[in-house]
Order: sequence, then C-alpha cells, then structure tokens
Amino acid sequence: MNREPQSEAIAASNYWQKTSLDAQKPRQRIDEIFGLDAFDMRTMRQRLPKSVFKSVEEVMGGGSKLSQDDAEVIATAMKDWAIERGVTHFTHWFQPMTGLTAEKHDSLTVPDGEGGLVYRLSGNSLIQGEPDASSFPSGGLRATFEARGYTAWDVTSPAFIVRGSNYATLCIPSAFVSWNGEALDKKTPLLRSIDAISTQAMRILKVFGTDEGVNSVGSTLGAEQEYFLIDRNLYHARPDLVSCDRTLFGSMPPKHQQLDDHYFGSIPTRVLSFMAEVERELARLGIPVQTRHNEVAPGQYEIAPLFETTNLACDHQAMLMQTLKSVAGRFGFAAILHEKPFAGVNGSGKHNNWSMSTDTGVNLLDPQDEAHNNLQFMVFLCGVIRAVHKHADLLRACISSATNDHRLGANEAPPAIISIFLGDMLTDLIEQIEKGSTSRTLKGGRLDLGARTLPEIKRDSGDRNRTSPFAFIGNRFEFRAVGSTASVAWPNTVINTIVAESLDYLATQIEKSIKKSTTPAQKDASIRKILSDVIKDHKAIVFNGDNYTEEWQAEAEARGLPNLKTTPDTIPALNNRQTASMFKKYKVLSNSELDSRAEIFATKYVTTIGIESRQMLSIARTLILPAAIEHQRRVANAVVSTESAGVDASGLRESLELISDGVHALEQKIAALDEVFSFTQLEPLEACYHIRDHVLSAMDELRAAADFLETRVDQNLWPLPSYSQLLTMR
Repeated sequence: MNREPQSEAIAASNYWQKTSLDAQKPRQRIDEIFGLDAFDMRTMRQRLPKSVFKSVEEVMGGGSKLSQDDAEVIATAMKDWAIERGVTHFTHWFQPMTGLTAEKHDSLTVPDGEGGLVYRLSGNSLIQGEPDASSFPSGGLRATFEARGYTAWDVTSPAFIVRGSNYATLCIPSAFVSWNGEALDKKTPLLRSIDAISTQAMRILKVFGTDEGVNSVGSTLGAEQEYFLIDRNLYHARPDLVSCDRTLFGSMPPKHQQLDDHYFGSIPTRVLSFMAEVERELARLGIPVQTRHNEVAPGQYEIAPLFETTNLACDHQAMLMQTLKSVAGRFGFAAILHEKPFAGVNGSGKHNNWSMSTDTGVNLLDPQDEAHNNLQFMVFLCGVIRAVHKHADLLRACISSATNDHRLGANEAPPAIISIFLGDMLTDLIEQIEKGSTSRTLKGGRLDLGARTLPEIKRDSGDRNRTSPFAFIGNRFEFRAVGSTASVAWPNTVINTIVAESLDYLATQIEKSIKKSTTPAQKDASIRKILSDVIKDHKAIVFNGDNYTEEWQAEAEARGLPNLKTTPDTIPALNNRQTASMFKKYKVLSNSELDSRAEIFATKYVTTIGIESRQMLSIARTLILPAAIEHQRRVANAVVSTESAGVDASGLRESLELISDGVHALEQKIAALDEVFSFTQLEPLEACYHIRDHVLSAMDELRAAADFLETRVDQNLWPLPSYSQLLTMR
C-alpha cells in the first residue's frame, strides 16, 4: 500500500530531528506516552551545552568534524541518559555484508581503582570501536590473518536502547570499515552516495537560483515491509522454515487466496495485539510507523513507516525487522520475512518509496499543480529517467538474491525487466518536452459517486501501475522490486549514485549551454533543448502498460531493455566497466570494494541454495520417504487382507500402484538432486551458473514428487504441518 507523505517537511527531513526539536507545540508527544529510548536531537538539546549542541548540528550538516573535547561531553551525557534507563552495556551497532545487523557488547562499568566500579563511556569509545573484520563477509578485502576492522559512530542516526526482560543495551549506529579504510558494510557506501547526490543536485538548484538557504539535498525514503505470521509451534515443526525461512515442500490447500478475502480484511485479534506491541516498541525507538493491514495472502501483513532521510530510514528498517522477529515470540508467532515462504501464494516485498528533498523541506520530485511550468522539476524527472535507463542492469542487480528470485515476475511482484511507469500526466509532459515546448498539465478532476450522501472526491491525473518495478506515484518513485529480507541500504545506494551521475551530466550540459544565454527565455530554451534530447535518448525505459504480459517481454527486447531473470544473470552488471567507473568517480565504492560485493552476493546465492538443497535432501530422506513407505505398507497389507477375504481389491491395488510409483519417483528425484549437488568446489560465479542450470530444476522436481505424495498419504502419517495448518491459523 502507498501513502502520500503527511507533509513535505516529513517527506524532506529527518523525522526524528525535525519533530523532536519542536517541543513547544500543544500536542501529546510519543515519548510522553511511552518514554523514548532514542538519544535524539531533542534529548541532546536538553542535555548538552549549547556550544556542543551547535557543533553536533554542524557535523550533521556536513560542515565540520566532531572534536575530541565535544565527543567527551556527548559521551558523558549519553552515558548518564542511558544508565537512567537501566542500561549496563553499550555496542557499536552496524550493518555488515551479511545483510543483517551486528553488535559486540561492552560494559559501561570500569574499575574505580579502589575495588569498586564506576560507569564510564569515553569519547573515544563513542566515536570508534574495533570488531573482528575477518569473520564477516568481505569478498576478499580481509583475510583471516587480517582481522582488524573499525566501527565509526554515525552522528546523523540517533543512538537507541534495546531492551529484554533483564537487560538494556545502548546501541550506537556505526559504519564498519577495514584497517585500510575500505567499506565492509552497507552504511558507509550509502552515506557516500548521499553526499554524491547532494553535490550534483545543488548544482541544479544553483542553475535555477533556488539554492538560497539550502545547505544540502538528500534522498528520502519510506520503505514498506510485508511479512507472514504463523504459529510458533508449527514453525518449529517445519525444519525447512527453521533453517531456510521458507517451505521447501507443501501442496496447495483447497482454499488459499483465491477469494481475495484476506486483503485489507478485519485483522485477527491476536495479530492486532502483536501489531500494537510492535508499534509500541518502535515508538519508544523513535521510529514513525503509520500503516498496518492484512496483505493478499492468508497470514500475510504489512507495516509502513513515514518518510525519513534515507540513512535514518535504512537504520530504522533494520530495527523494524528485528522488532518484528523479537515481538512475534511473545504472542506465540514466528515472523517470516522471506520473499516467498509459501509457493502458490503471494510473496513479500519491501516497496522502496524514494525521493529527493532539500534540507529546508522542499521535495524536488513534487510536480506541483502546473508541472509544465516547473522546469526545475522536469530536470530532476529527466535525470531519474536517464539514470534508470542507462543503469537498468545495475538497478536489477541491486535487488537480486536467491530468495527474491522466487518472487520476481510472479503475480504480486514486478518482472525482471526494469522499466518506469509515469502515468498519464507525466507521460504527456515528457512527450511535450520531447517536442521542445510544454503548454499543459493534465488534471484528474473530480468524481461524482452518484449517491446524494457521498461527497465528490478528487481524482488523480493518472492511475497507478502495480506491475511496474519503478513507478512514479505522485511525488516520489516506488521501487517495488526490493525483496522483503533485503537491507534497503544497498538499493538506495545504487539509486542515489545513478541519479547523481545523471544530474552531473545534466548540470554540466546546462551550465555550458546557458553561458551563451542572455535572457531568461534563452536560458529556458537551452534547458528544454537538453531535456528534449534526453527524452529522445531514454524514453524506451518508460512503459505504462501491463508488465506481466508476453507482449511486453517481446517489446522490451525490441527496445533493448535487459531481461535479467535470475541472480546469476545480474552479477556481471555489478562490476562491469560502466558501473565500476561510476562508483569510483563519485567516491561511493572503489573498484576493490565493488568487486568484493559482487563476490559476496555470488557466494551468498550459492550458500543459500546449498543450505536449501541439503535441508531438502534431509527432509525427503528422513521424514517424507519413511512416511510414504509406511503408507505404502499399510495399503499393501490392506490389499492382502482384502483379497484373503475373497473380496475384489482392484481399487486398492490401483491406490497401491499409485503410491508405489510416487515413492519410486521420490527416490529417483532424491538421487537426481544428490547427483547435481556437487557445486561447493566451484568458483562462486561458476557455482551460480551450475545452480541456475541444474540444481534449481532438480529441487523443483523433488518438491513436485513430494507434494504429490502429500495429497495421497494419510494425514496422520505426514511428518510436516500442511499449508492448510500454516496459512489458516488465527
């Protein structure tokens, strides 16, 4: 589900900073209701000397570095705040290339030299930590004997407290780099990409004279999260769910999502209680959540936040996923974030609503009422169109994974072909731009619903396209292809960087062109000519139709758009010459940092499928096959006893033959998967291709054989909870 931002101030700014500084408005604050466990700007303003707080603001604005003296003052204030809330330990909380978060806890207490303990957090400990860098995925950047790595405090993201029944830990959001300074995490490149987009966007604002009072431009993000809830006992009875977070076997029940009766339906009481507790936990952490509802598949739900600056939104997304997992157990649930935990029903995504805004709160992708007169908006729009077309392969690669491959292209997710949906109003606008002049903005008008008691409602100027991977929806782009397990930091690093590259190109062309202009009209004409050329060169990426059709597949090929269907197909796009040159130019990733990510993604793909294959063979051999053989034995005994009584057993014999054939087929498919399983000695990319070409099809065939038996074997013998049990629990 999509929501318009509450206001441009929210869409454009760091939510926790802007709202928490305003303590004078007569409204009830979240922290007054729940108590706030985030060391936000309001807290710092209350606890820090004015001069130190001003230094923090300057650091957050990118104007200076934090001094050691200021760090000591902040550390002491943060320590005092934390121990008042029962905190005993602190950690530099970071996001390594595992795709998860990591932390090493240190005590806040130190010996006082007299046999006692005192609480202490030094400025050095606040700013810098040192976890082991060799045991995290590094793609060759670190070897086992090269273990040193550093964490560095990210001042722009507030420290927060994680609580348990008998502990409270202060978490300090941090970047994670090697001894050589190479990025080993997802935050560091993201922050670099934000700097890149700010630099280039400011050049555009300067062209139009709208940079006055603006210190920076950043991207903003609202990342919706879909997830499943199932009964915890059933979860632990499924080894595939425990080890793989998805069901490797399972036949479809008679009723699943065919009636569309779960979507936006009444939320079950137990689930609603869980949601309320999650929102309470998130409110304490300063994470602004707005929406909750049932999703399409049974047992599937969605939580959606308000817009924040991208760096903060990425941190909050990681915290949100952790919170879903931890709170679920309190209500007897297991929260499943996998993109496709159940075959045959909708999977889960993480719709990435992305925009650009100034630090003064102006959304640069808001077309306003008369878009055809908003030339600055047209420049930013064309910049995005060019970026997505030029780097469609990279954009597809940044959301690739073994888990997301199960979802992309299915009925609820966009296909592997990257395209842009603009809607009627913007499509009409770029057609005008291509012709060299703009004279109108299409209006949606109002809808009369035909009943006296119903009001007229405002109609938007264009419909929405739920099949598009990259769709404009009012004042932002929604990247719908991001998977539900993914960290949103990497996709947004890519979006920021490719857009920065396009804005750089446009700014350079415009700056050269307008030097020859002597009047505003000539300047506008020069800019429109540049935009017209951009549209002519890159309009092939725009498609407003049904992305699921075979006709679109053929048309996309004719347009020259890449169709990278699986993760192995996308990996070469991560470090080709164009990609490497761009990341290096904007200082987002060095060549070695980029190469390491390609290797990490390939290795993770291989490892994920390797775990699934092993688990599949284990379940098939030790659970499903014995159950099927036992059922076969019982049917065989029934045939013998029936015929011994002189009764016709032809029907039973047919059932026995069916089961016997099924058991034989299962044994064959087990052997076939076992035969193609030997890929662990291959190089990561070679192993990816082997999996794509041989292993996945063998897994599918083994599943089909097992799922057939599930529909024939006595339910009391079947060793796994069925889809009916997993999906219909309340």
